[in-house]
Amino acid sequence: MIQIVTGLALATIGYLATGPAPALLPVVYLAAVTPPLVLIDQRDHRLPNVLVVPAIAAGLVAGVGEWFAAATPPLTPLIAGVVYTTFLLILNLVGGMGMGDVKLGAALGLAAWTPAVAVLGPVAAFLAGGLVATALLLRGQRGRQIAFGPYLLGGFWLAVSLVASSRLG
Repeated sequence: MIQIVTGLALATIGYLATGPAPALLPVVYLAAVTPPLVLIDQRDHRLPNVLVVPAIAAGLVAGVGEWFAAATPPLTPLIAGVVYTTFLLILNLVGGMGMGDVKLGAALGLAAWTPAVAVLGPVAAFLAGGLVATALLLRGQRGRQIAFGPYLLGGFWLAVSLVASSRLG
């Protein structure tokens, strides 16, 4: 029940941030899958394709919808998707990130309809994850893996919430 309520709350925040625009599609999808993704990643250290890949598709569909609506390609989500995916893929190749995180990064980048979300989301995720990793190091738990998906999603939702509050304010 808490997952449903959380998903609905996130979807409401997403609507307040995007309004009735094509960008709402991937945001609402991410609202629905955020609670199970966080729980699964914390428990199993994996982000299932069955939940993440449709988020990428939703971002691409929203991009096409925005392109038709505005008659110009949606550069912010396209650039954010490519940059976020590339950065996480590099981290994956050097051994610091899982492929689920890379795919989630693609989905979050494609869902980032404004520069604020595109930049603030990943920055917040890496700051929060970095603080936790530093705390683990200080506690002598070097080498302990942390599930990074919750930080990626938390950074995204923080950015979306700030955009929503600025629209309401």
